[in-house]
Amino acid sequence: MAIQTQNPVNGEIIKKFEAHTDAQVDEAIKASLSAHKILRNWSFEDRAKAMQKAGDILEKEAEDFGKIMTLEMGKTFKSAVAEAKKCAWVCRHYAERAEGYLADESVESGASKSYRKYLPIGPVLAVMPWNYPFWQVMRFAAPALMAGNTGLLKHASNVPQCALAIEDIFERAGFPNGAFKTLLISGSKVERILRDDRVRAATLTGSEPAGASVASICGEEIKPTVLELGGSDPFIIMPSADIQKAVSVGTTARTQNNGQSCIAAKRFLVHADIYDDVKAKFIKAFEALKIGDPMAEETDIGPLVNKDGRDTISKQVEKAIKDGAKRVTGAEPIDGKGYYFKPGIIEDIPKSSDAYHEEIFGPVMLLYKVKNLDEAIEIANESPFGLGSSVWTTDKAEQDKAITRIEAGATFINSMTSSDPRLPFGGIKRSGYGRELSAEGIHAFCNVKTVSIA
Repeated sequence: MAIQTQNPVNGEIIKKFEAHTDAQVDEAIKASLSAHKILRNWSFEDRAKAMQKAGDILEKEAEDFGKIMTLEMGKTFKSAVAEAKKCAWVCRHYAERAEGYLADESVESGASKSYRKYLPIGPVLAVMPWNYPFWQVMRFAAPALMAGNTGLLKHASNVPQCALAIEDIFERAGFPNGAFKTLLISGSKVERILRDDRVRAATLTGSEPAGASVASICGEEIKPTVLELGGSDPFIIMPSADIQKAVSVGTTARTQNNGQSCIAAKRFLVHADIYDDVKAKFIKAFEALKIGDPMAEETDIGPLVNKDGRDTISKQVEKAIKDGAKRVTGAEPIDGKGYYFKPGIIEDIPKSSDAYHEEIFGPVMLLYKVKNLDEAIEIANESPFGLGSSVWTTDKAEQDKAITRIEAGATFINSMTSSDPRLPFGGIKRSGYGRELSAEGIHAFCNVKTVSIA
């Protein structure tokens, strides 16, 4: 894939970029290792000062960064600005909390003194996707740099301006030269970097095939990895729930980021006693969504990222209908310029259909009628994915059962699944392994050294 900015609103190629040569990549890795040797000796106070500056830049220039995101991948401008501000939050969180997260932990043993010590490991390659082009990167970069590691970014080829802007933020913030480097390269060049001895670990957010490839290579090289892959999150609504709120939040949960989110609610499991009412309310909510120019304040849904993305979702929906599912509303491409797709709902998806098991990475709700919570959990767990989950009930016993039995990295009760710097984030099964954010996120790429003093 060419490294270029293509506006999803009209398909226009805005800017093309020359890929970095192998020699340029080698220089970047060399600079990253040199920066690590400097940064690992910085005090937490000095690291925090630079990270706070990065947060200030993100906050102050949020609209400028938002315009780049909207231009390159089509998210609404208001959500892009919010993404930049969330990135400022994660920078400030780790600037304030990193020292505590990485403090020595005393352990009682036979020695006079023993403890865990968290130390950085060096340059880490981050392979990141286009859908949250700033947030996905910053939630790795903030803890990594505060731990004393350095980052090498291989971003998606359709968001090069976002990738370069992030590198510039850390340079302006005052981190050592080379502490965070963007590599403008194709996916075929990733293996060479992973096998470089100077690169100590990798993190990837993206597709299953990409994750499997990175994990396999790093397994051969005995290097740690964190993978955040796909999701087909269940959104369960039980009779005791606040139905109107569940529908309002559920609509947002399914259509956030134009429906292109790994933690978007995708499978809606609704109790039979309230199914018809909930379905009618969702139809009304979906049909009221405003589709249009993502820069306009009133727009709820912008274009999908590109033609391939739209075509894939269209084929998935049509295949599901051919398999026996029913189209309730929308769920079809919109004619004209740009890669627009009408948000929609399908129901009665047979278990034999691919749509029952796979992720649909666009604004399509899969609606299921269930007789009780046990059936909802059974269907939820039939997915090969296990990223997030959302359960709407005021019944404490139902809440406890869902929390315990749903196979996912997170369960949110009466709210939508989201990522928060204060909480660990990640999945199980084919949604990946390892955790980002909170203490777990900064520990992910640390040497947890045992220290014992006789």
